[in-house]
Amino acid sequence: MFENIDFSKMGELLNQVQEKAKNIELELANKEFSAKSGGGLVKVSANGKGEIIDVSIDDSLLEDKESMQILLISAINDVLAMVTQNRNHITNDVLGGFGKL
Repeated sequence: MFENIDFSKMGELLNQVQEKAKNIELELANKEFSAKSGGGLVKVSANGKGEIIDVSIDDSLLEDKESMQILLISAINDVLAMVTQNRNHITNDVLGGFGKL
């Protein structure tokens, strides 16, 4: 089962994986995604880790709680979808790269 595996290279491979993981974490922390809803009345920003880092709500919505909630949910869902898409892209790139080792 393990006949064709060179275990002497496992440490090197593990170091490469750890280094890539560190670089990805830094890259995700520094990326920013933003989504708007209601024609820009609500804007939500998140970093690449999926943490919401900013929310902007137009003053005209302060009297209309239901509309504000709907637009806020929409913007949050949109920005989190962007983060997920980015993570999937990065994961595919990394896994594709390890196939070349």
